[in-house]
Amino acid sequence: MKVLAIAINTFKETIRDKILYNLLFFALLMIGSSYFLSELSLTDHQKIIVDVGLAGISIFGVLMAIFIGIGLVSKEIERKSIYTIIAKPISRRQFLLGKYFGLLITLVLNIFIMTISQMLMMYLNKASITLIYFQAIMFIFFELAFITAIAILFSTFTTTTLSAILTLFLFIIGHLTNYLDFFVRKSKNELIKGFFKGLYYFLPNLENFNLKGYVTYNISVEPSYFFFAILYGVLYISAILTLAIIIFSRRDFK
Repeated sequence: MKVLAIAINTFKETIRDKILYNLLFFALLMIGSSYFLSELSLTDHQKIIVDVGLAGISIFGVLMAIFIGIGLVSKEIERKSIYTIIAKPISRRQFLLGKYFGLLITLVLNIFIMTISQMLMMYLNKASITLIYFQAIMFIFFELAFITAIAILFSTFTTTTLSAILTLFLFIIGHLTNYLDFFVRKSKNELIKGFFKGLYYFLPNLENFNLKGYVTYNISVEPSYFFFAILYGVLYISAILTLAIIIFSRRDFK
């Protein structure tokens, strides 16, 4: 119940954040512009509507997760309100999880708004809204849950600016892990191969949640892949949050 109370309070705080509304505005602007871009294009109009819309939801969702996520803990520390919180019968684990789930609620609301906007664009352009589209939206949410966990992890032990840089860096690297696997297979140096292989398994593979190409060409996803990606996401996010809780629990605020 304490985690839920903190989550609800965090949700109320985040929806008052001006950054959130600015990012949502530009996200809706990008989604809306897909309709006009499709009219100017000589290629498949429907594919542009889908590609630009999903890209907008993903990009601006990530920016929301980063710029709001890094401030969930650091703002409490900067305002000294963390002393009041930890003095109450609330564990640091409950505090951190409450902050995390509170932001997830905010992201769900914003993803819903952006999805409805894109579906409207798709309807106006007579683009098909299939099951794989909703699966892609779900996977975007899992990716944002990943980014939020990473942002909170960094915010427990470093500055706001560095947290944003490191989180953005991991987001980019997370979509390039397949290249690490390529280096592993192509490298003839065992030391280099071992290094890149270690990075490949250690770093999060966010490409597991990228179904934009599947939606564009209306390709269905195998149930086994869907199950694996969700399981991978839950386990990895749990590991990140566990590490964040350990670091935060040992931090001295005196």
